[in-house]
Amino acid sequence: MSKFEKNKVMPRYFAIAVVLTLLGFAVIGKAMYIMTAEKQYWTDVAARLKADSIDVMPNRGNILSSDGQLMASSIPEYKIYIDFKAGDEKKDSILLADMDSICNGLHTIFPEKSAADFKKHMMEGYKKQSRNWPIWKKRIDYGTCAEVKKLPVFNMPRYKGGFKAEAYNARRRPFGSLAQRTVGEMYGAKDTAKCGIELSCDSILRGKIGKKHRRKVLNKYLDIPVLPPTDGADIVTTIDVTMQDIAERAVVDELKKINGDMGVAILMEVETGDVKAIVNMERLGNGYAERVNRAISYRCEPGSVFKVASFLVALDDGVVDTSYVIHTGSGVMQMHGRWMKDHNWRRGGYQDINVARTLEVSSNIGVSHVIDKYYYNNPEKYVSGLYRVGINEDLKLPIIGYLPPKIRMPEKNNRGQYTNWSKTALAWMSIGYETQIAPINTVTLYNAIANDGKMMRPRFIKKIVKNGETIQEFPPEVIKEQIAKPTTIKTMQTILEHVVSQGLGKKAGSALFKVAGKTGTAQVSQGAKGYKSGVVQYWLSFAGYFPADDPKYSCIVCLKKSGLPASGGGMSGLVFHNISEAIMAKNLKIDVADAKDSTSIMTPDVKNGNMMAAEYVLRNLDIDSDTEWEGSFAYGNPIWGKASSNETTVNLSKENTSEHIVPNVQGMGARDAVYLLENRGLKVKLVGRGKVKSQSCAAGKTAVKGTECVLILG
Repeated sequence: MSKFEKNKVMPRYFAIAVVLTLLGFAVIGKAMYIMTAEKQYWTDVAARLKADSIDVMPNRGNILSSDGQLMASSIPEYKIYIDFKAGDEKKDSILLADMDSICNGLHTIFPEKSAADFKKHMMEGYKKQSRNWPIWKKRIDYGTCAEVKKLPVFNMPRYKGGFKAEAYNARRRPFGSLAQRTVGEMYGAKDTAKCGIELSCDSILRGKIGKKHRRKVLNKYLDIPVLPPTDGADIVTTIDVTMQDIAERAVVDELKKINGDMGVAILMEVETGDVKAIVNMERLGNGYAERVNRAISYRCEPGSVFKVASFLVALDDGVVDTSYVIHTGSGVMQMHGRWMKDHNWRRGGYQDINVARTLEVSSNIGVSHVIDKYYYNNPEKYVSGLYRVGINEDLKLPIIGYLPPKIRMPEKNNRGQYTNWSKTALAWMSIGYETQIAPINTVTLYNAIANDGKMMRPRFIKKIVKNGETIQEFPPEVIKEQIAKPTTIKTMQTILEHVVSQGLGKKAGSALFKVAGKTGTAQVSQGAKGYKSGVVQYWLSFAGYFPADDPKYSCIVCLKKSGLPASGGGMSGLVFHNISEAIMAKNLKIDVADAKDSTSIMTPDVKNGNMMAAEYVLRNLDIDSDTEWEGSFAYGNPIWGKASSNETTVNLSKENTSEHIVPNVQGMGARDAVYLLENRGLKVKLVGRGKVKSQSCAAGKTAVKGTECVLILG
């Protein structure tokens, strides 16, 4: 007989089935309710637990000098906040208990704000229960952020203590303001490029933004990479940091001396067109700084540096040669109803001079007479000649802000009358007025003359590099193979040398190497007010190249100042001189053998002092020296003594001196004398220059520490 009792078991199964069925309907009903009535609520919850397609910012590329030095680089900076709702009541009690300690710590890190002010600021955020309350208003570096994170409460996990730091890429220039407007700047708050190479090459430097998903798992966020970011590439420029520093210092020094308003300098490499230095200084408060890249954007009437282009056209067209004589008279001449004057008209002018001399002395009458005489009936030919020699060339520079020249072409109406041309236009255009040219175009023309007629496009960027590999190069680019006939170029090169050696450009010259160039002094137009409204402003220029017999660099210097005195040769030319000599000295390789003079038998005058150092120099100059010791200056200690000489030999004798006795330092140089006396505890005061003639502390006496010893040099 079976033990299974159907009447008892089946009701139980039926009850379980009903319960499970009802439970299933409840689950389905709840699911329907969540999908409809609570859909928005749970969508919002899910959104708080995940974040899709979060941007991952790439590292911005660096900007490098021509020799690989960092000129602009990105470093992380942080803005720090606190979430007062993070954590629980225990966190709040700890925060309030340690508030004074936190604020004192913040004051130590940021001393410009007092602890009381920090406490007032923090309590304000606490009362508002802000979730994103700024602890400090400015960005801070990583080290400072780490110091803040060590403070009480801030050192707790983010979701317990509430401290959080948002990272930003900050742009830094290790060389400060050097080439600031050319390298460029960034809008820090927006992390966007502002000007210069930073802006022109922004897409290359910026890289590509990546993507990631974020999920909250066990109270922690997990980042899931989707598309990794592509870091930006590095830009290698043509700028030479040392040359840039030389040019900037020279310009600023002269601006301070003449109380100038603005200064521009451009240094180019003749063969390649590489811009090695570019300076844009303007008066800013009590000093000078870069605000706008005037070298590429300041279109103005260039003045007498433009005369080179005028005569280049005339010589190339063959209408005159260098022997052509011009009657400039007493320095004042009428040009179609207007008076044209030379700079020396009050002293009687230049009378009769040839074409070459006209440029040497920068005669306005001489240049305008030639151009007006041979092109007056066909000004289009003259302007076409200017276009031909490249002074009007659009250089298409890779820096936003460049403005190409404005040299208008004469236009006629259908009746054959000029619509944009006056009788005096040609005469004044020929000497640098009625045109608008930026300094970069002028120096490009002079660079072409130095380069035997080949015009190079100014190059600012050499290559693009990523992970140590070159991904794109920008080779030197020729704009015009020949701006004029080779004979014309050679003639102009000779004239420009004479401008410096025997003309108005003497201040730009050097006793060490040849310089060629042209001066320029122009009044600055005040727009509708003309040239002589109020205090007259002057645009002073010198453009040229060096060394003239083997050109390596071309350079233009432009200064803007108000009132007299104003001289392109005496002011801008002097800056050119300082730049050129410093650049040539930088490239000079000095060897001890260069100091030898094979034609002289005179022995040098050797000071008393360190005889081992003296013996080292004499030996390298192949001069016999009679010594009584052995050793090497490079590795040995000083040997003190006296020197005497005859026609062929220098005698070096050693003297033994006690450390406690005042030595006899007469006949020594200041360096050795100070070294010996201060080693014995004496305080030395120097008067004059040269060798030591007398000493206040008598030699041979006991040296008393702290005693002042006055040395008379002469």
